[in-house]
Amino acid sequence: MDKLQQLTQQLYDEGLSKGKQEGEAILAKAKADAEAIVKKAQEDADAIVAKARKDGEDYRTKLEGDVKMAATQALQATKSQIEGLIVAKAAEPAKEALANPNFLKEIITAVAQRFSAQESTDLALVLPEKLQKELEPFISGELAKTIGKGIEASFSKKVSGGFKIGPKDGSYFISLTDEAFQRLIGDYLRPASKKILFGE
Repeated sequence: MDKLQQLTQQLYDEGLSKGKQEGEAILAKAKADAEAIVKKAQEDADAIVAKARKDGEDYRTKLEGDVKMAATQALQATKSQIEGLIVAKAAEPAKEALANPNFLKEIITAVAQRFSAQESTDLALVLPEKLQKELEPFISGELAKTIGKGIEASFSKKVSGGFKIGPKDGSYFISLTDEAFQRLIGDYLRPASKKILFGE
């Protein structure tokens, strides 16, 4: 009986010890797994926060850049408009003169005589369509007699003031239109106006 009791006790103790060891191993593994899960969750959370910070910084930098660019563009557009107004105002007298038939007759005669002395071919003129009534008789009559050679005139809506002149063969043209004068005045006036107005 004592032996049986002893054997039973021994089996019980061994089973209890083995169960306890297995339980401790399971508990240790569960604890390690939990720690790994917590660590991974923390790493993921840190990565999300870091990405959110970086995205926020990138967005702020982009927004600042966009605002600066918009401000620069608005300033440049305003400067250009001011320069355009100044150039247009300065070019007004030339524009008015180049739309005056009497002034055009004088300047066309002077330029055509120069061409006549240097060019052996007939001349071609392109004039404003709105001045056709006033200029057509002058071109075919008085101007043709003055330069002593053929001159062909055409009238165009594209020329609002002034004229274009050149050899009839079309090898080249000299433009004395109001647009050409405005560009010429603009080329000289813009740098000066920039310096005076904007200190550039």
